[in-house]
Amino acid sequence: MKRKILICDDDEGILEMLEMVLDAEDYDVTTEQNSLKMFDRMAQVQPDMLILDLWMPVLSGDQITAKVRSTPAYQHLPILIISASRDGAEIAKNAGASAYLAKPFDIGDFMDAVEKLDTQSAA
Repeated sequence: MKRKILICDDDEGILEMLEMVLDAEDYDVTTEQNSLKMFDRMAQVQPDMLILDLWMPVLSGDQITAKVRSTPAYQHLPILIISASRDGAEIAKNAGASAYLAKPFDIGDFMDAVEKLDTQSAA
C-alpha cells in the first residue's frame, strides 16, 4: 500500500518538483497551494505525512503544524517543514514539527528526511 503524503506550499514550482520526486519513489502525493484548504484536504486524503512550507499567505506552516498537533486524530502525524527562513528550524521545532529542511535543499537530503520520518511513523 502506497504511503500518502500531503504537501502544502504556495510555490507551484516547488509543489510540482516535490510531487515528481515523491511519485518516482512510489508515494501517493496530494498537493495543495492554498493553506486555508489544508484541513479539508487532510480529512479527504487521510495522509501518512505532511510537508509544509513555513511562509505562506494567510496560514503559515507553523500555524498549521500547531493546529495539527492540537487535534487528537493527527497528533502523531509526521510533519516536515521546509523553508528559506533563517529562523526556520527554531520556528518549526517550537510549532511541533517532526523535522525541518532549509531551502534550497538537495533532493537526496529531502528524500532522506522523508524516508526517515516515514520509517519512524510506520514503526
